[in-house]
Amino acid sequence: MSKVVVLAGDGIGPEVCASAVQVLQHLAPDVQIEHALLGGGAYDLTGSPFPGATREAVLACDAVLLGTVGGAQNSPWNSLPRALRPESGLLQLRQALGVFANLRPVKVMPGLEDLSPLRSDLARQVDVLIVRELLGGAYFDPRRAIEGEHAYNTIGYSKSEVDRVARVAFEAARTRQHRLTSVDKANVLEVSELWRGVVQNLRDTEYTDVKLEHEYVDSVAMLLVKTPGRYDVIVTENLFGDILSDLAAVIPGSLGVMPSASLGDGPGLYEPIHGSAPDIAGKGVANPVGTILSVAMLLRHSLGRDAEASRIEAAVQQALATVRTPDLGGSHSTAQMGAAVLAELGAG
Repeated sequence: MSKVVVLAGDGIGPEVCASAVQVLQHLAPDVQIEHALLGGGAYDLTGSPFPGATREAVLACDAVLLGTVGGAQNSPWNSLPRALRPESGLLQLRQALGVFANLRPVKVMPGLEDLSPLRSDLARQVDVLIVRELLGGAYFDPRRAIEGEHAYNTIGYSKSEVDRVARVAFEAARTRQHRLTSVDKANVLEVSELWRGVVQNLRDTEYTDVKLEHEYVDSVAMLLVKTPGRYDVIVTENLFGDILSDLAAVIPGSLGVMPSASLGDGPGLYEPIHGSAPDIAGKGVANPVGTILSVAMLLRHSLGRDAEASRIEAAVQQALATVRTPDLGGSHSTAQMGAAVLAELGAG
């Protein structure tokens, strides 16, 4: 029996996870679900944002569904030592799971083009998968310090780290349009020269059926909103991927509809890309679609249930034709949005 650990987390996390878990239970009633703590709430109860019990649970499951972590800017959590803050719990979770490749699909759903900041004709072209390296680069390189009036961080990558995330991107491209764009800054960064060389070698030796292009990150940031249809799959390092994926996140018109998957050699981690939204937490108006679509990615990538994943994606699109939460210009609640998806799935 497959096991999924749910880490609802902070803010609106418990609300959106509740709707997503209902969908998972309806389509996969044989999946065992276990709940555990992560983030600020976990710190309040245990003194750690990533308690030992949670570590044990996630390492013994098939997949992890995450809500959100963190609080408002004035939250007492933000005054804690960095290692005890909610966001540090998330980084520790990623490291524990060994998830090195973040997959973020960006697509404007039919009928929601008017919500995109892009013109409708451009919005309809958007269908890109951003693959971001997740465990290396400036965020994890230990060569960092504040020394008097100077500070530094290092962006370091090994060939093996680039190779493994590039393989994920090439394989994803094979399931789509066989087009991959590798993003770097090889004109000024040696680490990008290494990155580009590894990716090109993979293309030349193992993925000759995939069309590969190399582009600089500043150019991609412009072209992603100017001519988004040029991109199919994008692969890039941690810092560039963080920026580009957040830039792309505004294109569909709401963060509430966007899922993500983080994959490695063990259990996958699935979560919506939005934050904890403490200003609306507890009001029942958060959009659960991003979390529900994260369940679809969980079923597809970790449990091998592609048919059920496709059913969820179709049900979400159908439900959005008549039901929308406030972030989408509607007035329906979190529960109503979740119920609409369940209805499209045939739940009684």
